[in-house]
Amino acid sequence: MRTSLSAAAIAFLLSACGTTPAPQPPAAPTPPAPSVASPPAPAPQALVVTPVQAPAAPLPEALNTQAPPQPDTVTALLTYAERLRGLSPGELAAEIALQGDPGLAPLRQMQLALALMHSHQAVDTARSLGLLQRVLGSAAPEATPLKPLARLLAQRLLEQRRLEDTAERQGQQLRDNQRRIEQLTERLEAMRAIERSLTTRPPAAPNSTRPAP
Repeated sequence: MRTSLSAAAIAFLLSACGTTPAPQPPAAPTPPAPSVASPPAPAPQALVVTPVQAPAAPLPEALNTQAPPQPDTVTALLTYAERLRGLSPGELAAEIALQGDPGLAPLRQMQLALALMHSHQAVDTARSLGLLQRVLGSAAPEATPLKPLARLLAQRLLEQRRLEDTAERQGQQLRDNQRRIEQLTERLEAMRAIERSLTTRPPAAPNSTRPAP
């Protein structure tokens, strides 16, 4: 009987094993995915500024030692005016005649105006002022650099002309006064002559006797 119980227990166990699934062993934990290390950020590089060299500016013409400086028009006119100061009246008259008619050329007008200024004559002063005014009113491109000098000279001539007019009026007044003095002197001398003639005439003798009838 003990044998039959043992067999029944074994059969029960076998049937239980056949119907109940065997428990699954616990799954192994999934290992974490290896982290990919990000590359380190590059260190900031120092900003290197390369100096940009500007192109060398050309030397002014006056500082260029390889070529002699060229004088401008105004400097040439001032040099010409300085030369006119050393001329005698005859040489100055010849220079004015050599200039001739300047036409519409502003430079020649300026040269003739400078020559006329040095003659110190009222007629030449008026002519020189007219030439300078023509330069100031010119629309030619070559007249532009000459206008400041022409304006300065024109102002000087206007002032000189006013002084000459004042001197002329004073001279005329002096001549008129001198003529009036001479006339008064002549009249005074005439009156003195009459007075002398009256004092030197002998007195008439008194009539003491009557003539016979």
